[in-house]
Amino acid sequence: MEVILVINSGSSSIKFQAFSMDGTTLEPIAGGKLEELYTAPRMTVKRVNGEVIEDRRWPDGESLPHEKALDFLFDWLRTHAAGATLRAVGHRVVHGGEHYGEPVVIDDEVLAALDKLVPLAPLHQPHNLAAIRAIAARNPQLTQIACFDTAFHHTQPSVATRYALPPDITNQGVRRYGFHGLSYEYIASVLPQYSERAARGRTVVLHLGNGASMTALAENRSVASTMGFTAVEGLVMGTRSGSLDPGVLLWMIEEAGMDARAIGSLLYKRSGLLGVSGISSDMRTLLASDSPAAAEAVDLFCYRISRELGSLAAALGGLDAIVFTAGIGEYAAPVRERVCRAATWLGVSLDDDANARHGPRISDAQSAVEVWVIPTNEELMIARHTLGLL
Repeated sequence: MEVILVINSGSSSIKFQAFSMDGTTLEPIAGGKLEELYTAPRMTVKRVNGEVIEDRRWPDGESLPHEKALDFLFDWLRTHAAGATLRAVGHRVVHGGEHYGEPVVIDDEVLAALDKLVPLAPLHQPHNLAAIRAIAARNPQLTQIACFDTAFHHTQPSVATRYALPPDITNQGVRRYGFHGLSYEYIASVLPQYSERAARGRTVVLHLGNGASMTALAENRSVASTMGFTAVEGLVMGTRSGSLDPGVLLWMIEEAGMDARAIGSLLYKRSGLLGVSGISSDMRTLLASDSPAAAEAVDLFCYRISRELGSLAAALGGLDAIVFTAGIGEYAAPVRERVCRAATWLGVSLDDDANARHGPRISDAQSAVEVWVIPTNEELMIARHTLGLL
């Protein structure tokens, strides 16, 4: 059996999924994650049917750096995959910049180019590349493939990606890129199975998780998105602020005496749902809380979505469908309800019972706009790209 391994390496976790390949057919085998690598490492692995085949914990306070975590993972996989041959590893790489609009086989030249993009995605890119290097050091002959979260948005017109800045700035790559592209690409690939109208028409997809964004699709191609130069722009997120008046940053520098490191920490790690509520970045916790601050955080989250929905509908020149996906989008019925109620002016009419069941279609028969809940699968998208390049 030949296997493709998908890796998504974050700041304190490594998610993975193994797929068997038979010609052009991919079948998921098992997946899991190594999390809390630097505080209380834990590894969980499950089969496709949900059966837990590994649940290992390290002592609190023990650190498991990415390189050691990947060594442990590969050793574990080797002992639990008798007879399997690892053909390639596909990686989620957050930023591909202006150059990479398609997945690419990784070599030294590609790595050097991706290193230059670290300032554009400081929370993600270094850890994506660290995993690639750790695997290359262990097995230099193994094919590794980078799949980019920005690539799907390369179809956006220049008017949607341009900032109103002078060319001496924009010519250095300062533009809107958009992110969560692997998720949007997967939704676009399965959307015809749910609705031809949505796939052929004007659809806004809401990827709502700890990171949150929205993308406008015209005939299943990205034409506008809420995230821009970095993954901090746009919606309120778990710990990220979303869009800010640039004057706020100037105030932080000039009046609050904050430097770039302090501002980065504030915008990426201490803002968003966590910053507003002071309780948690987890939407489930906030929805279950009776704290006024929790309610305020949820209100702000939904309000910003409603504002951006109007903006993206304008960019599309109308609206045929809305799709909710990712953790909050797929499971937080109260959030979907608020967003849909606020979109009544667009012709949205919600089916409360279907929404409580999480869909898949949650708009009623009278709704002028279809509303869907569709689970995303970024790992499968990466596996497909990896198989394609093999």
